[in-house]
Amino acid sequence: MTLTPDTEQVPSATPPRDVFAKVVDDERVVQFRTAETLGMLPFYRELEGEIGPRVTFAGRQMVMLGSNNYLGLTTDPRVRAAAVAAVERYGTGVTGSRLMNGTLDLHRAFEEELADWVAMESALVFTTGYAANLGLISSVVGPADALVVDAAGHASMVDGARFGEGALRAFRHNRPNSLRRTLKAWLDQPEAGGALVAVDGIYSMEGDWAPLEEIAGLSREFGARLLVDEAHALGVVGPHGAGTVAATGISPDLVMGTFSKSLASCGGFIAGPRSVIDYLKVTCRPLLFTASGVPAAVAAAREAAKIARQEDWRREVVLARASQLRQGLADLGYSVGDSVASAIVPIHVDDIWQAGELWKKLLERGVYTNCAVPPAVTRPLLRTSVMATHSEADIDAALSGFEAVRSGSA
Repeated sequence: MTLTPDTEQVPSATPPRDVFAKVVDDERVVQFRTAETLGMLPFYRELEGEIGPRVTFAGRQMVMLGSNNYLGLTTDPRVRAAAVAAVERYGTGVTGSRLMNGTLDLHRAFEEELADWVAMESALVFTTGYAANLGLISSVVGPADALVVDAAGHASMVDGARFGEGALRAFRHNRPNSLRRTLKAWLDQPEAGGALVAVDGIYSMEGDWAPLEEIAGLSREFGARLLVDEAHALGVVGPHGAGTVAATGISPDLVMGTFSKSLASCGGFIAGPRSVIDYLKVTCRPLLFTASGVPAAVAAAREAAKIARQEDWRREVVLARASQLRQGLADLGYSVGDSVASAIVPIHVDDIWQAGELWKKLLERGVYTNCAVPPAVTRPLLRTSVMATHSEADIDAALSGFEAVRSGSA
């Protein structure tokens, strides 16, 4: 029925619902508070002091297996000194966006170095890695285009498509045949535009690699562009730590990296053709309307990148410690999946409460891990990760904690 103007002006008998009503009975909030009451909440826990191979939690020293500080550079004296020197020279902040007054020679120099590291023509530094993916995808995937993302891809990729005007399509995790079907279905549509395929080089929860050679081949076959997110690979794998792209020898169109893992700071970047980078400089809202990365953070990441490129021993050690942890856990009967070259070792469990209980028991035995539950992951797991500064004794101590939990000993 068509409403008349008079009918449209009649106020509804049901008042608008309070936008805060959802916060009372949301299932996620209920579970959060229940876990908190039971002392099983693994989130928002306060750590004391610096985050190294050992960490202080609730006044106790623990083996830290829950950090992305893969190369152990957050406490490196050279990285600290670079941050301090940047504060002395530039102050504590730039108080403006990159577009206006937030671009320093520090940003420019680091962008040139990053582009060289990942073998791209140009690079652009963002305040966070999340903003880098969000800004890139929402800017280049237009109304007629689609982002075709691996189902296990980072939330920043998915949100980039949601923030923009293009379509969002997902393919099954690490399944090239699923990617083929998804690309074909999209491009067979009469009004379909282009497609941007987005994958992680190394996935953040399981630590597994994307089959990049096959994905790159399919992207070329269907005329799609390819973005590889190297957040958990940069510094850890590949020649000079240049990531999975360098390790596999593929040529993607775009590379994303973050400073909050191996590069011991906070921030991110997009690298690719100069034409794309220039386009982002005038269209990318998360760049144009966000304050620039503070000097200390950029300088710390820049120094960490320099060290990462030069000190191959860090890659050798971090992968050796990950192998030691994975094998030790497997020997104890934990489900850790296949062996891969990454700093991440997942421990699969049956349900979210079992994950929380295991996390708590390990914490009581001096081992700090990360608990990941759906929808962040498809199945619950404890995510452990190692650093180049972990010693064999550190990992052995952690494994003793895992063994005590497994055996049920106090």
